Amino acid sequence: MTVTTKDTTALSDAELAEMADLCVDREPNFDIGFLSKQREEWVLVTHARDGNKLRGYSFCTLERIGGTPSLLVGLLLVDRTTKSDQTLRTILHDQFRRALLAFPDEDVLLGTRLTSPDGFRAFIGLEDVVPRLGYRPTGEDRAWGRRLAKRFGSEKAIDDKTFVMSVSPGPVGGIDYVAAKGPVPGGVEVFFDDLNPDGGQRLVVFGWAMAEALSTGKLPR
Repeated sequence: MTVTTKDTTALSDAELAEMADLCVDREPNFDIGFLSKQREEWVLVTHARDGNKLRGYSFCTLERIGGTPSLLVGLLLVDRTTKSDQTLRTILHDQFRRALLAFPDEDVLLGTRLTSPDGFRAFIGLEDVVPRLGYRPTGEDRAWGRRLAKRFGSEKAIDDKTFVMSVSPGPVGGIDYVAAKGPVPGGVEVFFDDLNPDGGQRLVVFGWAMAEALSTGKLPR
């Protein structure tokens, strides 16, 4: 599997059509119009291919939020095949590599939105993931939730106690990924008990990629 990342400004209409085809017959139904808006909102686009076949893609940006190095994944979609786990790791590996180049010797916050428990696999190996089981978020954690929600479209759309972000029904960004095999972090299903992804709800999740793990290539796991 090969991966390429480039500026979203270099993304062609033909590539957008290819990306839309990955979920043309299922939720979340990311069509060309929606993906075109993502091209305008994010800086980088990543494609993962198995030979010539597109298996997944992601829109992200590397920026500082209040001085904090951050990797923000606005959208990440993985084709639902037996290679979905490999596709997710391939995309994240390239994004973490770029985070290391952008922020050498610094811890980096990964922030995104999830639609299902499977998405927590993107955070395996990260530190201080919020929300997490058995942990009561602090005021600073809740503030981070609001900061990320603002970056994802609306600070007022998030419940900073549950980290559930609610927007109008229709295509919404986040990680769309279904694990092919292997464990999903145990117990995280509880965070999705009352979540309505089709109704525009997403769980805002963030965690820290430590500088040592980035520099030694230990992420993703």
